[in-house]
Amino acid sequence: MAGFHRVEGFVIVAGWGVLFLFGIGLFVAKRDAGRLYWGLLTVLQVLLGVQLLAGLVLLALGGRQPLLHYLYGAVFPALVLVVCHVFTRGLEKPPYHLFFTIGSFFVLGLTARALMTGLGVG
Repeated sequence: MAGFHRVEGFVIVAGWGVLFLFGIGLFVAKRDAGRLYWGLLTVLQVLLGVQLLAGLVLLALGGRQPLLHYLYGAVFPALVLVVCHVFTRGLEKPPYHLFFTIGSFFVLGLTARALMTGLGVG
């Protein structure tokens, strides 16, 4: 389970980086997000949930990490995504992906820090 949690951590960090760059590209091209963007966002949100469940299993099996690992990996990204959902609901015209692109930058950094603290690298 620890190996899965580690690999999925790398996948999640890379995925949020891809989503951020994708959103920037859409913004520069003055295009609205399509199925691919929203699909990637959905997959990444589901992966965060799966990662949380895997982490809870590891915690139940006696694994312990610094408190910051849990905050960076679950609590703060969830807060960022809730804010993105709330702000996006208030938009009346495109670009509808604006807040999720900005949020993906922060979730990228937060999950990267979670990965680093989990690996004991910082």
